[in-house]
Amino acid sequence: MNLSNVMFDRLELRPDDGGYAWDTEFRYGGDIHRLVVKSEGEGSNEDGVEDAEVQILYSRAITPYFDIQAGIRQDFEPQPRTYLTLGTEGIFPYWFDVEGAVFLSNEGELLARAKGTYDLRLTQRMILQPSAEVTFSAQDIPELEIGSGLSSVELGLRLRYEIRREFAPYIGIVYERKFGDAADFVRLSGKNPESTKVVIGLRAWF
Repeated sequence: MNLSNVMFDRLELRPDDGGYAWDTEFRYGGDIHRLVVKSEGEGSNEDGVEDAEVQILYSRAITPYFDIQAGIRQDFEPQPRTYLTLGTEGIFPYWFDVEGAVFLSNEGELLARAKGTYDLRLTQRMILQPSAEVTFSAQDIPELEIGSGLSSVELGLRLRYEIRREFAPYIGIVYERKFGDAADFVRLSGKNPESTKVVIGLRAWF
């Protein structure tokens, strides 16, 4: 039986600087074969959308807990780019959610990204979720403020309350840092390569 699911993992506001972010996913298919559409990005009230991407992927289960995925990623901001995508996502023992992917752009650039989250259930309705995301690049891409090697790290800690399982507001804190040449590119544009922000948001699915 084919089923569909829409997950708004993050619909987020950052009151300190008027920023916002989103991370959403649509799935359709059965136990083995699925269509997956992902979208994520961020921006601010002052500058508008600063980063935005959509991925359209074929996902195939290779074990009960892991899928392999392949498809296309399209970036709209800060500059248009199209990438071939190959990745995997699943659940490690003790229910660590992980995903990783490599991306080859139409400009010949090679990138990689890995994410992980863990839900620590404090009560039946209150969950503390630490998260981490790291990005790597095979080369410098100054126009995208990406440096070779380890380019950026984002660490988050979000506390959500499940009014229902499908509807959970949250509050949290996010730390972001650029490294190496990526940090130099950010400084040249007049921004700080390191930041800590308070966030409020909503996690929902149906």
